[in-house]
Amino acid sequence: MNRRVLGTVTACAVALSLVGTAAGQATAAPHPGSAPAADVWVTTPDRTELLHRRAPVAFRPEASARTTITVDPDRTYQRMDGFGAALTDSSAALLGALPAKDRDAAMRRLFDPDQGIGVSFLRQPVGSSDFTAEAEHYTYDDLPAGQTDFELRHFSIVHDEERILPLLRQAKHLNPDLTVMATPWSPPAWMKTGDTLVGGRLKDDPAVYQAYARYLVKFVQAYAAAGVPIDYLTVQNEPQNRKPGGYPGTDLTAGQEAQVITALGPLLRRASPRTKILGYDHNWTTHPDDVASTPPGQDPETDYPYRILDSDAARWVAGTAYHCYSGDPSAQSAMHDAHPDKGIWFTECSGSHGAADTPEQIFRGTLTWHARTITIGTTRNWAKSVVDWNIALDAAGGPHNGGCDTCTGLLTVQGDGTVSTDAEYYTIGHLSKFVKPGAVRIASTSFGTTGWNGQLTDVAFRNIDGSTALVVHNENDDPRTFAVAVGDRSFEYTLPGGALATFTWPKSGALKVSKHEIPLTGATATGSPTADGAALAVDADGSTRWSAGRAQEPGQYLQVDLGRPTRFDRVAVDSGDNLGDYARGWELSVSEDGTTWRPLRSGPGVGQLTTVDVPGTRARYLRVTGTGSAPNWWSIADLRLYR
Repeated sequence: MNRRVLGTVTACAVALSLVGTAAGQATAAPHPGSAPAADVWVTTPDRTELLHRRAPVAFRPEASARTTITVDPDRTYQRMDGFGAALTDSSAALLGALPAKDRDAAMRRLFDPDQGIGVSFLRQPVGSSDFTAEAEHYTYDDLPAGQTDFELRHFSIVHDEERILPLLRQAKHLNPDLTVMATPWSPPAWMKTGDTLVGGRLKDDPAVYQAYARYLVKFVQAYAAAGVPIDYLTVQNEPQNRKPGGYPGTDLTAGQEAQVITALGPLLRRASPRTKILGYDHNWTTHPDDVASTPPGQDPETDYPYRILDSDAARWVAGTAYHCYSGDPSAQSAMHDAHPDKGIWFTECSGSHGAADTPEQIFRGTLTWHARTITIGTTRNWAKSVVDWNIALDAAGGPHNGGCDTCTGLLTVQGDGTVSTDAEYYTIGHLSKFVKPGAVRIASTSFGTTGWNGQLTDVAFRNIDGSTALVVHNENDDPRTFAVAVGDRSFEYTLPGGALATFTWPKSGALKVSKHEIPLTGATATGSPTADGAALAVDADGSTRWSAGRAQEPGQYLQVDLGRPTRFDRVAVDSGDNLGDYARGWELSVSEDGTTWRPLRSGPGVGQLTTVDVPGTRARYLRVTGTGSAPNWWSIADLRLYR
């Protein structure tokens, strides 16, 4: 992994026992005729609450004047595979060395959906990575320098049979819905230039491409025979990381990856049809160090994942896997827009810390950065999985053989054998415990950004049983009070500064959505006193906004051209989480030609979200005019129409 840009993105150990039994209780079915209610679990940066189950909060028929997260279960996005981390050789060595009783307790806390957080996705190294507890790195077909084994007669997974496979089988027993992804850090050295696992490049030889493809297939078959079927497979971890720091890695060009996939696809389809190939498995953007290390005259391939999906090898590829160490999650949405028929998986990120960071700084920094960037940022940008790096490390961030010496895991195995939890246990747990494999992401307005803007950010999912899970993070250091609305009901809630929360509620007829949002695709907007940013009010993104840019006074307006005559029954004018920036008075009017206007409704402004029913309205142009005065600016984060 490229761990060179995380800075103080951090995590630290917290007592595992603090996740009480209450956090494992299932949401009770509502009593017939009772008002629907949401259950609430909260984690705070000061660790006073760690997946703590609070009292439920009831939905009420009244609208709220607060910043409102509007959940729309009828607008759906990607289907989820799961959430988790990697059972590296180091993690397996630590967990495997625990007394059986303690090991079983730790595994339950990780994988049991009731007693733990229900980890549902594991990324499994194929051979050695930097997090290897042994003195020598390894693959499953290692030979003395100068020898080859194109027939793979020496292939064996015996190394994994001692501690890795028993833990994987236990994990699948605890959570039968567990998905397993496999990733190699290096082919066997005899397949590479330099005859080394650390660095080098796969030999440009059709016989080597075929041998490597058969090597990966033999791994998949061997693991399936050992009781651990492989669901997803990539052909190289971080193929652009040309200078791994003393651990296995391979400089694999996009052209070479495409050739490996072309050889692998037909073999894998025959040997293991369930196993899907993912491309790339590297950062959102090419890391500057990887660009700088490009050999003279060679293309740095900053569009690497696009080259894979634009090649003939794409027929064998289910989608693209991403890491967090350069760029931001918006790269995932860009890829989805370019290749909507292919999936997106987020497959690696690790907390890290500086030498002078205190445990309190480490926990707070990791919780808040991962919450907004990984827990919510990746899923709002089409990720079907959220996977951190090591599932367990020791108190020194090891054992490791090269690579990162400041990484953290979901669990820390202390020197005395006790096991404690890091911040990543909670940023993953707020998803994995409540969002089940097969859940689908649904629409919800969100106002925070991965780059931090101090506002509320969130993501929502509908489980197969019809229940909903809404994950909310307060980016601000101060408490924030907000509302959650579903259909014509809502509840209000206050989260401490920096807190991460999951709200769940069962399927309920009382929360049926009667009005459906109309996509404003192709709509254009202008505004007065400034047209700058007017398009941000109709971009279906609550984290962006149009603002009048000055104190409110009558006559300021936002005007929208819907592109064609459109029928709508409701207008929502959402000022988002820019507190106080709502119009103190407003008027809605419509026009067929943008010149002659007909007033619809008017009224006083009462809060951040103004929802106005205008049944049977049909128009091409809509104007929202401010009619009041206030020292606050007037902002519109999201204007929505419903029918």
